[in-house]
Amino acid sequence: MAKSTGNEYDGITAYLEGDFRPLADAKVSVMTHAFLYGTATFEGIRAYWNADEQQLYALKVTEHLERLRASCKILLMDPLPEVEAVKGIVVELLKRNAFKEDVYVRPSVYKSTKAIGVKLHGLENDLYVISVPFGDYIDTATGIRCATVATRRTSDLAIPARAKAAGNYVNSAFSKSEAGLNGFDEAIVLTEAGKVSEGSAENLFMVRGGKLVTPGVNDDILEGITRAGIIEIAAELGIPVVERQIDRSELYISDEIFLVGTGAQVSPVIEVDHRSVGTGKIGELTKRIQSRYFDAVRGKVPAYKHWLTPIY
Repeated sequence: MAKSTGNEYDGITAYLEGDFRPLADAKVSVMTHAFLYGTATFEGIRAYWNADEQQLYALKVTEHLERLRASCKILLMDPLPEVEAVKGIVVELLKRNAFKEDVYVRPSVYKSTKAIGVKLHGLENDLYVISVPFGDYIDTATGIRCATVATRRTSDLAIPARAKAAGNYVNSAFSKSEAGLNGFDEAIVLTEAGKVSEGSAENLFMVRGGKLVTPGVNDDILEGITRAGIIEIAAELGIPVVERQIDRSELYISDEIFLVGTGAQVSPVIEVDHRSVGTGKIGELTKRIQSRYFDAVRGKVPAYKHWLTPIY
């Protein structure tokens, strides 16, 4: 089984430009266009270890790769990646690494031409896939403190958030650091119009009056795979979901808030801008949704097996 040692990932296999190779040897030139200009798109996919079944379940692989293909189209990447072909690479890579723990998988299509010059067209693209052990990205157990930040989410007319492009995440990094350096755990980012968009790299749900409220796809959000899963769980639990704009001040009087995403999973928010969310503790609806989600992703709920790709 592949094991990590400090910052080095000894014995882990990666896929790069048509070959499986040691992760330490998966390198590109500093002249690569994606390195110079951020012209790459990627997906983050989690795979969850079920110790009782001795099985690793990869979560929503097809949905992630369909979004990868859509992002490639927006970034003028030709030819577009074939979903089933990339899925085969992801599954084979996980089998080769033989993980028996939770894992993060990142497939990325990037502009591989070695050239200086700002553009998207007329460039070659290639694929890499890496997989590494991965735990919590942000806290999921005790609740996090968030701040709305001055940094605004890039608009669809600037760098569209629905394209999961590497360059977009400079905007996310500004947001995350603004919140972190001011003593908060995570950022909540507003649109140019001042409406709630999402976290630095997570979709947002708010609870008011027993309903889940979440910004719509026209509020400069990433059209989240986990977000769609939470809406599916809410329907099963009989919790109404409303997609609409949210004002910043509405967060202050919400009953509950949580952030969701591949990295974040389901992360409860207990404070926004020094104001307690609800009682200041993790809310009951959040607990119900979080519990169902974590059972589902580990293969413990038959109704959600369609989310999962067993690796072994």
